[in-house]
Amino acid sequence: MTLAEIAQRIGCDVHGDGSVVIESVAPIESAQPGQLTFLAHPRYAHFVATTGAAAIIIGRNTPAPAIPALLADDPYRAFAKALALFYRPPEFFAGVHPTAVIAASARIAPGAMIGPYAVIGARTTIGAGARIASHVVIAEDVAIGDHFTAHSFVSIRERTRIGHNVSLQSGVKIGGDGFGYTLGDDGGIMKIPQIGRVVIEDDVEIGANTTIDRAAIGETIVRRSAKIDNLVMIAHGCEIGSGAMLAAQVGLSGSTKIGQYVRMGGQVGCAGHLSIGDGAQIAAQSGVPNDVAAGSTVGGYPAVDMRVWRRISAALPRLPELFRRLRRIERHLDLAGE
Repeated sequence: MTLAEIAQRIGCDVHGDGSVVIESVAPIESAQPGQLTFLAHPRYAHFVATTGAAAIIIGRNTPAPAIPALLADDPYRAFAKALALFYRPPEFFAGVHPTAVIAASARIAPGAMIGPYAVIGARTTIGAGARIASHVVIAEDVAIGDHFTAHSFVSIRERTRIGHNVSLQSGVKIGGDGFGYTLGDDGGIMKIPQIGRVVIEDDVEIGANTTIDRAAIGETIVRRSAKIDNLVMIAHGCEIGSGAMLAAQVGLSGSTKIGQYVRMGGQVGCAGHLSIGDGAQIAAQSGVPNDVAAGSTVGGYPAVDMRVWRRISAALPRLPELFRRLRRIERHLDLAGE
């Protein structure tokens, strides 16, 4: 594919030789001849002079490089579009593998691809165009929409509801019991039955080894177009708003409500029964013990307004010296008072 053809398909302008042939894409620091790369962050600008790439995607106001370039309003988004041109999706077993175990009462729409040793339970329904990899287990009474993808070792428990165009990466576990216990009459620990379910709406993507617990009663809900990274823990009764994005190792305690288009950085932890307002942003590794207002940006532990947290973070390395100065001042005052 020539650079000019790529430019036309992803909506960029060509600077330099548009006849350059592009065979693949690569990071700027390791790209080789025949590859297309991109520059979206000034931290990597020094690689422009040394990259081996055949061409580069840059911003329209970026100084022109020596190699051919595609000029984009948003270089990162343009590179994502270019990646899609060269991406080859994983191959699934065509049809239904003879080792798959499918209950007689299950209903699977035509065109499904079901791999080796997959298990589909009684009364479960799966829409058209499903791609179910090896060793996926879908329990009884599950309802799944069209164009569903489940990679190897996904597990979906009973009564789960999943919409259209949902993609689950390897090892996702949906519908396990929530962490519900109380003291019994004898003083021991009594398990609270988890009789609710999980509901996942359309266009949701869930990363590898993420777990979503069923509600004790009612529903744990992931709303339309939410994107959830690897190793995220969503406890029973939580609700994830539409368009929300949760990075790796986020942990939500029970009944946490995440609003629309919330952004949560890696390893954020939330206490239970909280409300995170629409459009809020929470910095990585923050601990959230209280509600977060819509549109706010918070960080740290306990999470506070980001401007305050930056001041706190800047002050922390200075605390030992400040304490020494304070002790000297106190000693001086004590001596002056004698």
